[in-house]
Amino acid sequence: MRVVRIVAVVIGVLYVAGSSLGHAQTEPAGKITLKGAPNGDVTFDHKAHTKHPGTKCDICHHASKPEKPNKTATQPCRDCHTKAATAPMKTKLQAAFHNPLSKAGTCPDCHVKEAAAGKKTVPTKCTDCHKKA
Repeated sequence: MRVVRIVAVVIGVLYVAGSSLGHAQTEPAGKITLKGAPNGDVTFDHKAHTKHPGTKCDICHHASKPEKPNKTATQPCRDCHTKAATAPMKTKLQAAFHNPLSKAGTCPDCHVKEAAAGKKTVPTKCTDCHKKA
């Protein structure tokens, strides 16, 4: 159950960060590209990630904090989580996905567990997801 929850968090966070508003409430988008990471853009298939059993949108599309309320239900992560965290936020954009060493966090936690469970197609290295143009 924990793996499913982590997968759902990865899906939602990445979707919110890189998508246009409105997709999560209707049909999930296909491939989404998150731009602006210093190590290169990250493209992932939102629809494929949402196929995992038990995945719930609110795991990634988390509720806002009272000090910084969401403007929409599927607001992009970057609207609140910026490169450098600015008050009242405490979590910068990179930390919304993983720690500075990319050894733990929303994306790597799930990918490593899926790979350990025998899924050979799960990317586990930074450069598997981050692609420089």
